[in-house]
Amino acid sequence: MNDFAVSVNFDVKSGQELAFMEEMKKQAKNSLTLEPDCHYFDICVSPDDPGVVLLYELYTDAAAFDAHLASDHFVQFNETVAPMIAQRVITTWKKI
Repeated sequence: MNDFAVSVNFDVKSGQELAFMEEMKKQAKNSLTLEPDCHYFDICVSPDDPGVVLLYELYTDAAAFDAHLASDHFVQFNETVAPMIAQRVITTWKKI
């Protein structure tokens, strides 16, 4: 069952948009390839502001998302992009 969704809203610092997006695309690919319980990882960007990014991720359950956060590729991604981010808001959802 794929019933645990996550949305993440990023405000990327000005001038960091391209570098952030490059890392974000790698992260999405790694999550989908390396995590069998990550079923969907969509990256959206505001048409008006390339620094406003939305992720939509779908996992089997909350434990799968916890495993995602503990994965080596996520830890490395997080360390790399942390200086590029002005704000990050994570919201979790139960799919019905």
